[in-house]
Amino acid sequence: MAKVVVVFHSGYGHTLRMAQSVAAGALGELLAIDADGNIPEAGWDTLAAADAIIFGSPTYMGSVSWQFKKFADATSKPWYTQAWKDKIFGGFTVSANVNGDKHSTLHYFMTLAMQHGGVWAGTGINYNNTKASQRSDVNYLASAAGPMAQTPGDAGGDEMNSGDLETGRLFGKRIADLAAKFRA
Repeated sequence: MAKVVVVFHSGYGHTLRMAQSVAAGALGELLAIDADGNIPEAGWDTLAAADAIIFGSPTYMGSVSWQFKKFADATSKPWYTQAWKDKIFGGFTVSANVNGDKHSTLHYFMTLAMQHGGVWAGTGINYNNTKASQRSDVNYLASAAGPMAQTPGDAGGDEMNSGDLETGRLFGKRIADLAAKFRA
């Protein structure tokens, strides 16, 4: 079984909820970036030992949170030694708006993964885009790059859309499966 780590920042609990769904699908470990943009010192060893790393951040002002950016900047040490080369990478994001420029966040994650010499994996999940589709369907927000979730700004993490959470779970499983195949 592949070791998957979900490293994420959550400002209001929505990204945490999505991270939990992704980790559940991957049977992976959660690694939270704190409010100051740091991970525990042991978190670096956890990431080094991972077969796959999944990034998560809310989309704020068209990109990752500053806390995630601080973490990303701190990855220059493993970058310098190519410590994460050939790991499987993926990412997900949450915003209050249906679009909310979430794709910019996913592209940020992809760039970071590529800088580390990683292999990016998207959702691999078809879109639900017919007249019969419902907002609670899997991948209703139609992203191939990584799961996108949307929750109204005045709703709590416990009110997240079930389809978005299931998309995250399926994505986590896909990343774990790919990492296991890549390891073999």
